[in-house]
Amino acid sequence: MAALAEANTAHAIAYGHDRWTRQLVPAMQERFGAPVHVLPVWGGTGANVVALACLVQASDAVVCADTAHIHVDEAGAPERTSGVKLLTLATEDGKLRPEQLRAHLAWLGDEHHPQPKVLSVSQSTELGSLYSLDELGALCDEAHGHGMLVHVDGARIANAVAALDCDLHAATIGVGVDVMSFGGTKNGMMYGEAVVFVRPELATRALHVRKQLAQLPSKARFISAQLLALLQDDLWLQLAHHANDMAALLAEQVVGIPGVDVARTPEVNSVFATLPRDAIERLQQWCYFYMWDENAAEVRWMTAWDTTVDDVEAFAAGVRAALAP
Repeated sequence: MAALAEANTAHAIAYGHDRWTRQLVPAMQERFGAPVHVLPVWGGTGANVVALACLVQASDAVVCADTAHIHVDEAGAPERTSGVKLLTLATEDGKLRPEQLRAHLAWLGDEHHPQPKVLSVSQSTELGSLYSLDELGALCDEAHGHGMLVHVDGARIANAVAALDCDLHAATIGVGVDVMSFGGTKNGMMYGEAVVFVRPELATRALHVRKQLAQLPSKARFISAQLLALLQDDLWLQLAHHANDMAALLAEQVVGIPGVDVARTPEVNSVFATLPRDAIERLQQWCYFYMWDENAAEVRWMTAWDTTVDDVEAFAAGVRAALAP
């Protein structure tokens, strides 16, 4: 918020020709360790649709997990804006495996089928799982071996990098990622994300695509200023480490409560748990959270950059009270 206020002084040239956006590019390039191309955009869905639209033609297809945000939570935006088909693959943990891609690779060259052009993965995934560097590298190798490009939905890339204990270069360029969405809103920003073309040559149409898809902010400085504040002194990683730690603490606090079943040890900043439906309803009236799987009575509890230990302990106490006999 201080960065927003500072950027709100005096006038600045519009559409990204301001000093904050000019500073953002080398700042991002320093974190990636390469001459990446960076475009600030309004939000996460916008970042994904701009990135994908730059990589595909109307007869192409994007391969993703059946739990992917671009498939489940973007109201068909990638398909409508890009005119491509999403080809989804079932997973148990939200993570794709290289051998799964082969289900559609036989379609390559066949005029009767959409052409698999892009592999899109979420890091971390919507199920809170995390690709190791080797796992993501193997996926990229498989995709590239068949002429496909790799997009990463990095709405929670900070949480992933923090959990992997690596740097941004290793998590992207080092494994073969081509383009990604770089999340800001889920890591403390008021609004805004960025599309990062790890391979700048893929951004030849990016400026026009961003404008056409209504993702060009006239006052881009307000997004760039926030991203600069996140990058300064690696605040983005500090916040992500904190969010991850709070999820681990929450899991520890609730795992022993009778009636609560924590599905798996948190890898990033999400806790998935099942509990009785009546307890879920009571808890949601007190402190709202999302039902994840209605059929299984599974909920998702997210911790954030500003979650405190007191917050975790209070919520765990609420869960305990909701399940008390």
